[in-house]
Amino acid sequence: MKRKSRFWPILLGFTVLVAAGLYYVVRMFSVDLPDYPKVDKVTWLEQNWSQSQRGWMHHADQGTVTFSMPYEWLAALEQPTFTLTAGPPFLSSDYLDRFGFITADSSGLPVGFAHGGDLVDPKTAQPWVNPATGKPLTTVGLTCAACHTGRFTYKGTAVMVDGGPALTDLGKFRKASGLALFFTRYAPFRFDRFATAVLGPQADEKARAVLKKQLDKVLAGGQIEVDLDKKVAEKSIEEGFGRLDALNRIGNQVFSLDLERPENYAAQSAPVAFPHIWDTSWFDWVQYNASIMQPMVRNAGEALGVRAFINLTKSEQPLFASTVKVDTIFEIEQQLAGKQPTAETGFTGLRPPRWPSNLFGSIDTKLATEGAAVYADRCQGCHLPPVGSEGFWEQKHWTNENSAGERYLRVPIINVENIGTDPAQAQSMAERKVKLPSELGIDTDSFGSALGALVAKTAARWYDNQTPPVPAEQREIMNGNRQNGIQAPLAYKARPLDGIWATPPFLHNGSVPTIDALLSPAGERPKTFWLGNREYDPDKLGYLTDELKGGFKFDTAKPGNSNAGHEFSDTPGPGVIGPALKPDEKAALIAYLKTL
Repeated sequence: MKRKSRFWPILLGFTVLVAAGLYYVVRMFSVDLPDYPKVDKVTWLEQNWSQSQRGWMHHADQGTVTFSMPYEWLAALEQPTFTLTAGPPFLSSDYLDRFGFITADSSGLPVGFAHGGDLVDPKTAQPWVNPATGKPLTTVGLTCAACHTGRFTYKGTAVMVDGGPALTDLGKFRKASGLALFFTRYAPFRFDRFATAVLGPQADEKARAVLKKQLDKVLAGGQIEVDLDKKVAEKSIEEGFGRLDALNRIGNQVFSLDLERPENYAAQSAPVAFPHIWDTSWFDWVQYNASIMQPMVRNAGEALGVRAFINLTKSEQPLFASTVKVDTIFEIEQQLAGKQPTAETGFTGLRPPRWPSNLFGSIDTKLATEGAAVYADRCQGCHLPPVGSEGFWEQKHWTNENSAGERYLRVPIINVENIGTDPAQAQSMAERKVKLPSELGIDTDSFGSALGALVAKTAARWYDNQTPPVPAEQREIMNGNRQNGIQAPLAYKARPLDGIWATPPFLHNGSVPTIDALLSPAGERPKTFWLGNREYDPDKLGYLTDELKGGFKFDTAKPGNSNAGHEFSDTPGPGVIGPALKPDEKAALIAYLKTL
């Protein structure tokens, strides 16, 4: 009996240790995601695009290979769960929805995924082939719509907004896709299923061995990035749903991973909310910190950051050769921009959505009229007269016509010390340095200027490589009839507020969940809140912020996450832009903003 009494505590202790170990392993090799209720109806708001234009934009291939693997691999992956039998497909629309990706109506891929042509590595000029058949494999990557298509739900209806800020968590998705590849390589029986799906059931062992080597190479590349992330982890800030440190990530991709220079890898220390992009084609400067002038440099730079392949290191092949599709990027910009906006036509490309009164309720017109006066008094000095108003089209708000007969909106730029919002994004752009080899012919170590020069050389390589080469006058048009201007002011843009109600969260870093909170003194704004909720609050104009299992807890005390500034308060101080709004003034202004 004594032996038995000693045995059970030992067995219990062993069982607890095993359970704890399994729990740790499962947590380490899992991705915690929200569960969302099913919606009864999906509606796309009218924004001056036809159904065919919308469908094209949602899957336009800009040449990215975001996941460092061909489409055929991604389609064969299983979700990263522990199972000996076949797991559910990674590309399941229900699974991708939990990361924030929107299910497309007719395509097998979600909004923002693009399936392209043959995957050719510009470092070798060789295609990535199926080792069983010898046929080239094809590209898959993210396109503009992945980050710039908004969605919110309200009482069972999902409302979609083209050009709005997405509520995706790319960090969770990056982890999940990496784990799916890792499981494919090492989980029992999973590689066999993967090989059969990719190569076909008749593939021999030699082809399977080559496939395994290809997989090992991709995993090794992913491990390099994981190791670099660990080195900068103390200074990095988790981005969460709806945010990305876009400029630093572009810099890391191009100047560290593509250039094979680990010393150029920087912390992701300045996350920003995905911006809405209607009107922006006609801004004189883009990015939150007004740092880039030329549309082609901005857009092709984004494609490189989302992992278009580029040759920056192999002298046997042309430097700056890439998979970037400059022609498609030009077409994307054209569809966004439309023709030159005028007082008669307004903006003729993508337009902001109108308030859906049938869903959210009618706007109180009397209150909105009162709010117009509040806007003119409190907002118009920075955010310009309302889009479409007579004052908006006054010449003082626009540049002079250039040689192409185009003029651009002068978007006010406000110094950080005056607006008082978190300075991290502006500072990061201004202060970052990169080390470059002389072979690239870029004679600056300033991150912004170096990026602008590199992207321009990449576009020029594409122009030169066409048959015949693209003539100079057409290059000017495709570049947006603007020079390659780069600046890094310690400042942020104050863009027009048309459609602002459809673009939560607010401030450049997404640190304020609703317009109601933004119009309140900073001390009354939420110190922490949850991102990932999709349900919209039509009174406060923003997402609900209740705790969400699998969501992202936003902590405004962390560096880069400050919710200070842009403050209406009776207590003077940094970032105070006017006296506190009275309750009736705030209610009137909110009603008016719904009309924009």
